[in-house]
Amino acid sequence: MRCNDAAGLLLPAAIPGTRLVDVAPAWLSAAHHTFSFPGPHTVPDTQEPLHGVIVGRRFEAHPTRRNDGSVAWWLVDDTDHHLVREALRMERERTAFLAKASSLLLSSLNLGRCMDVTAQMAAESFADAALAIAPSRSSRLPVVTCLRGGTPVLADMRVDPDDVPGLGEALRGFPPVPSRWIDPAAAPAWMVPEGFGPVGSIVITPLPGHGVPAGALVLLRKAETASFSAEEEVFARLFAARAGAAMSAARLYAEQTAITDVLMRELMPPVLHQISGVDFAGGYRPSADHERIGGDFYDVHPATVEGEASLVSLGDVCGKGLEAAVLTGKIRNTLQALLPMADDHQRMLSLLNTALLSSHHTRFATLVLASAVRRGSMVDLKLTSGGHPSPLIIRADGTVEEARTQGALIGAIPNISTATVTASLAPGESCVLYTDGITEAKGGPMGDALFGDERLKRALSGCAGMPAEGIVEHVQMLAAQWLGDRPHDDMAVVVISAPRTHHLSAVNGHTRGRFTT
Repeated sequence: MRCNDAAGLLLPAAIPGTRLVDVAPAWLSAAHHTFSFPGPHTVPDTQEPLHGVIVGRRFEAHPTRRNDGSVAWWLVDDTDHHLVREALRMERERTAFLAKASSLLLSSLNLGRCMDVTAQMAAESFADAALAIAPSRSSRLPVVTCLRGGTPVLADMRVDPDDVPGLGEALRGFPPVPSRWIDPAAAPAWMVPEGFGPVGSIVITPLPGHGVPAGALVLLRKAETASFSAEEEVFARLFAARAGAAMSAARLYAEQTAITDVLMRELMPPVLHQISGVDFAGGYRPSADHERIGGDFYDVHPATVEGEASLVSLGDVCGKGLEAAVLTGKIRNTLQALLPMADDHQRMLSLLNTALLSSHHTRFATLVLASAVRRGSMVDLKLTSGGHPSPLIIRADGTVEEARTQGALIGAIPNISTATVTASLAPGESCVLYTDGITEAKGGPMGDALFGDERLKRALSGCAGMPAEGIVEHVQMLAAQWLGDRPHDDMAVVVISAPRTHHLSAVNGHTRGRFTT
């Protein structure tokens, strides 16, 4: 064996006459034997460079067959290149992991799902077990625990996070405490999964949210597992930042959804029923099937004194969707406040007009008011329109009459005038209030014809004697069939009917009670 000066420094025992196997590492001597004595399927001259470690450094070995049959090995120090390639590989893996984590976490706006994904991904990638902890609620701490290879489990713990070093601070959004400051033996029983065994090391890092802390992430490793390195702790914080953002977005979405549901319930049209011997029924369809509210509305306000009239209001705000619904809510609340003067429709509409003109809204509305009271077997009506389509009255013989009330739009001009008309309903007769979304529904065989007033009157003519709920359903069905799947405006309809029976009793005026013919 012979070597140059550089190889002599690397392998000081390599002196002329020694065997390679006695001075070189095993990987090099084995490669030399294979190259020198190739087998039947070996193609030595096309072999890829070999890699191995000599004296703590990584070398790339290239063999060359000389003319005399001997083999010369050229060793190239590849340590620095290898470190760079390894660092690049790890960085790519971590980047891919963080991208996957972001995709999974942001694919759901459900807080529980985000906590499950956080704990499960952390357990699989960083630790033997992981806990995703949300801020306390009602003195309980929501905790999702997951063992590596296991399923996330949610529990509400009645514990004090400040009893665990670093946990209370993390839940309040303070910077994480280094893992070397946390004694694994001090981990409380609730934090250690059943059957986990002794804890070897703990990392507690905050889950930062949007302006407020989203929670904390706890990573546990067993005693026989290597402790967390500083680099691993930093990477865990990068993951925690993404998990915290997702949990914060999910919590914000849940809060906004709860607020929206409350507001929606206030803005949704009410369920109508019989009041003081008068039948009321209503139906509403927003302009978009995915919406629940819009610019059409109706209400029935029972009389506060028995024997007085109940007030029905049905209106149509200019526009669609949420902005129209906001003005709808304002009008409904204003009418509620004006109920003490419900017997004076003109005054109510004038005051409502003033309120709309003084608001920041630039929209206007049409409105019809109807007062209904039972007088023996009859129902007396007082009807007033503010720029709204006239109510239609269905008589017992199928005749459909138009109540000739009229008035100006509400919220468009400073002073309005209206004309109030009266009518009476015999048993089995009905009065229909509706919005122009029904008559202006565009569809039919050619798809471009309006449903129209005359078609609505003909449809109502066939509803003589039908109960109020039946008339509402019939009108809605015909409008839906006419439209098909075409776009349309909001549609609302309210029916006031005089029952065919004589009223004897009703519980609190909210049930049909008992009747006799």
